[in-house]
Amino acid sequence: MEDKEQQKVAKRANRLLYSKNPYLLQHAFNPVDWYPWGPEAFERAKKENKPVFVSIGYSTCHWCHVMEKEVFDDPVSAEFMNEAFVCVKVDREERPDLDSIYMAASQMLTGSGGWPLNIIMTPDKKPFFAATYIPKEGRFGHMGMLELVPEIKDAWRKRKEEVLNSAEQITTALREAPPAAPGEDLGTETLKRAFDQLVQNFDPLFGGFTDTPKFPTSHNLFFLLRYWKRTGEKKALEMVDKTLDSMRRGGIYDHLGFGFHRYATDREWLVPHFEKMLYDQALISIAYIEACQATGKSEYEQTAREIFEYVFRVMTSPEGGFYCGEDADTEGVEGKSYLWRKEKIDRVLTPEKAELAVKLFNVEEEGNFTEPLTGERTGTNILHLKGSLKDLASELKTPEDELKKRLESAMKKLFEEREKRAKPHKDDKILTDWNGLMIAALAKGAQTFAEPRYAGAAAKAAAFILKSMRTEDGELLHSFCDGEARVSAFLDDYAFFIWGLIELYEATFMAGYLKVAIELNDILIKNFWDETEGGFYFTAGDAEELPARKKEVYDGAVPSGNSVAAYNLLRLGRITADTSLEEKAAKIVRVFSKSVVQAPSAYTQLMCAIDFAVGPTYEVTVTGDSSARDTRELLNTLMGRFVPNKIMLFRPAEVATPEISSIAGFTRDQKSLEGKATAYVCRNYSCETPTTDRERMLELLGEK
Repeated sequence: MEDKEQQKVAKRANRLLYSKNPYLLQHAFNPVDWYPWGPEAFERAKKENKPVFVSIGYSTCHWCHVMEKEVFDDPVSAEFMNEAFVCVKVDREERPDLDSIYMAASQMLTGSGGWPLNIIMTPDKKPFFAATYIPKEGRFGHMGMLELVPEIKDAWRKRKEEVLNSAEQITTALREAPPAAPGEDLGTETLKRAFDQLVQNFDPLFGGFTDTPKFPTSHNLFFLLRYWKRTGEKKALEMVDKTLDSMRRGGIYDHLGFGFHRYATDREWLVPHFEKMLYDQALISIAYIEACQATGKSEYEQTAREIFEYVFRVMTSPEGGFYCGEDADTEGVEGKSYLWRKEKIDRVLTPEKAELAVKLFNVEEEGNFTEPLTGERTGTNILHLKGSLKDLASELKTPEDELKKRLESAMKKLFEEREKRAKPHKDDKILTDWNGLMIAALAKGAQTFAEPRYAGAAAKAAAFILKSMRTEDGELLHSFCDGEARVSAFLDDYAFFIWGLIELYEATFMAGYLKVAIELNDILIKNFWDETEGGFYFTAGDAEELPARKKEVYDGAVPSGNSVAAYNLLRLGRITADTSLEEKAAKIVRVFSKSVVQAPSAYTQLMCAIDFAVGPTYEVTVTGDSSARDTRELLNTLMGRFVPNKIMLFRPAEVATPEISSIAGFTRDQKSLEGKATAYVCRNYSCETPTTDRERMLELLGEK
């Protein structure tokens, strides 16, 4: 009986039913005759002389859901598409190489991009049409699927030569790399220009660097903190503070369940696009951790810790890897899981606590959330703050500690009530690159807050990737779904995971993490490095042949692989005393310098690498008894301060450490002085007299 039911299900489904990818499975019962990306689809297109309709999205994408319901689930639209095209579904998170190439084609053809991304191409993968969201029927100047398909079909039949010529021209343009700069290095003048551009774009009222929509763009904050450290420029730190404070108080932050939504649709950070992505949790937590180091503000530590609590509770697999994200929609309604009516709060809490929660979180009877399409108030509220708890305590003439306890009790009760609601869909893919970012964040948290739990979680995730997402020859794989690792790794996988491993070494001082980071860096250079001009390609040399092989450095929602790789190369070069790695970092800067120098604020992660390269930089080795108090105090001091341009090594005095000595280029013969924990500090390739005094160590690091 069960077999018959399974046969009935399979009969109603398309080929995506046999995929393990969450996004593809969402489309398994569409009447569209979907194929996954692969040779079978393109061979059929050649055989039947049809163009290929490729739809690219991801499982937590709101407008992808809208288009699926309106178009791909509609029998009439599906019939049109099946008759005219061979149709292919792609998860952009699993195939970022395809997404990057065809998004560039969309920008070229339409001047814009986004998801869902819909590309129509020839059977040899050359694009000739691009669009994002396509409705079923045309409206407000947007052509609908029912109008588009006949047009494409007619052009393919009557003007095919013209279509093929257009596709060839587009592909040629995609293949044409921007001209390389004449080998120039970038230095402090470029850093100053990046700072000036960020000042010009800064929103002084609400923080951030755009009007609307407003994205966190954490690497802007990474760079500003480093610029403040370099120059003492107060404006840089003020921009970081204003942005982080505004983000934390706004509706973009989930005040009950923690974690950040993807972006705000308004200038004030109030109305979020409600999806939550792993990469945002990682990058934003790093920004709060580094800002905590720089300012000592406890609320920054609290925010980072709360983000980690969210990740542990919702985004962590039993094996230790981290899931991709949570949907914006619940039961087809964006934000449904997070919005509150005032009367609901009044029913859940005691009158005293309800009054406090309503006041603190700015809850209105008529609601503060408006329907996106109509602009009408919905009666529901996005919880947000307009001031600090200290401000509210002063207003209510209540001790801050007492108010905090009352508020925490109310929030706990509201969260427990919210947990009874339907949950957003969760994309349970595990991606190597995003996990690398989360490992880096947790390792930084472990260092800064002296929190072993964070180091343990980072170590467990790293162990999972190295065990389950690595081939027999040591190369990484990109994606893990439903017990299966697949898709050869991309530049970002190597760069971000290596970053995580370096941070994890500095959190645990287990030399094995450095050893693996160096091994993976060697593979990255071997398979991705451009031996002619320099810089890393996004795909390996033996990857699937596509219309273009791209090499990028723009730091968008996520930093570019080249920017992070440059930073890694500099750090690994200092650790190993291998100057060839630093030279490769310099080549990355040179090959992109012509584009970067025009708008350096668009490359702020690369600016962090340049800041490290320009210096001053520090190489610090601590030796001492690993169980001794003075050793721990010295290390905690080193980890807790914001000294971004440093690398740290530790040699326990009680045991031989041949592994770290074989890796590091400057630890030999460095011993404890008089049996005390000792710091060896080198600055810009010049070593100072070792010291056992914590204050002297800080002085040598420029902290006094």
